[in-house]
Amino acid sequence: MKIKSIEIYSHDLPVKNGPYLMASTHVWSLQTILVKITMDNGLFGWGETCPVGPTYAESHALGAIAALTQMAPGLIGVELDGLRKLHSYMGDLLNGHNYAKAAIDIAAHDVLGKHTDQSVAALLGGAMQNRIPSYYATAIAAPDEIALIAADKMKEGYPRLQIKLGGRPIEIDIEVIRKTWEVIGTNMRLAVDANRGWTKRDAVRVSRECQDIPFILEQPCNTAQDLFDLRSHVLHPIYMDESGVDINTVTRAVSSGMIDGFGMKVTRLGGLQPMTTFRDICAAHTIPHTCDDSWGGDIIAAACAHIGATVTPKLLEGVWIAAPYIEGHYDSNAGIIVREGHIDLPKGPGLGIVPDTGLFGDPIASF
Repeated sequence: MKIKSIEIYSHDLPVKNGPYLMASTHVWSLQTILVKITMDNGLFGWGETCPVGPTYAESHALGAIAALTQMAPGLIGVELDGLRKLHSYMGDLLNGHNYAKAAIDIAAHDVLGKHTDQSVAALLGGAMQNRIPSYYATAIAAPDEIALIAADKMKEGYPRLQIKLGGRPIEIDIEVIRKTWEVIGTNMRLAVDANRGWTKRDAVRVSRECQDIPFILEQPCNTAQDLFDLRSHVLHPIYMDESGVDINTVTRAVSSGMIDGFGMKVTRLGGLQPMTTFRDICAAHTIPHTCDDSWGGDIIAAACAHIGATVTPKLLEGVWIAAPYIEGHYDSNAGIIVREGHIDLPKGPGLGIVPDTGLFGDPIASF
């Protein structure tokens, strides 16, 4: 089964009631990049990557298009008989740009699942649960507004809440944490995510002034070195997110003891194949983590759900998807949604998503 053609599409995903505020960016609409791989036997698979603008991470939509355009001609005719081999081919064609390679990787898993009549979760080792816990991530907002959102999401059944902070006086962030805790207590697990928006001084202050509240500190500062420096000065568990850029960084973070968990994105690592390596490293060291992505539609959501389903339940912090924040679905019959704080594992072979290609218009590039 060889790759016969690759098509690249661009699609806008407007944010409901935008913008969505984070410490590093304000999101009104995002350009997601989709890839369709067609094989010489007629089977096809879909992949997706959706960077959150050019400042959240070292990725952006135009970069994804350029990287995919660079790799695609060299992938035509490649025998798709193993995902590690595919990654080797992509590595020979382009150094880095994991977020673009992820779209190819996800599409390849989709088509291999169809070829073998298996779900992607089965390809990744088998689902350990079919109803996968999600979590809700608030945008940056005033303390009283976040408290109201927390109450609503607790009633909806979310087991975990992530509150976005940073980019303003630290006293306001501390008030947000306290008011949220007053609402949810121990009914939800709490994550405090500054998206690299705090100094080490701010992170230490927050932890010490809120030492009575159990939460995890997710990527409070900019670099992996910052997290290492903070380790002995804060009273809360530290999770690495944006700094976890590849498997090498993950192994160093685990072995050095700088972190207690991860917020991990499928496209950041390069797709589902490296994500299984990450999952297994975390399992070996009993490290909790998320299985999600920065943004995107049903294809990324399905990929996150499939890998999340294969994680040992006690280590899965949740699967975040963008569906609650955007309008519509690619697949009107099987769009991925969050119901009562959980996601049902998609059914059928591959990802279980069949996009309506009419939504995307003509491809921006074909090979």
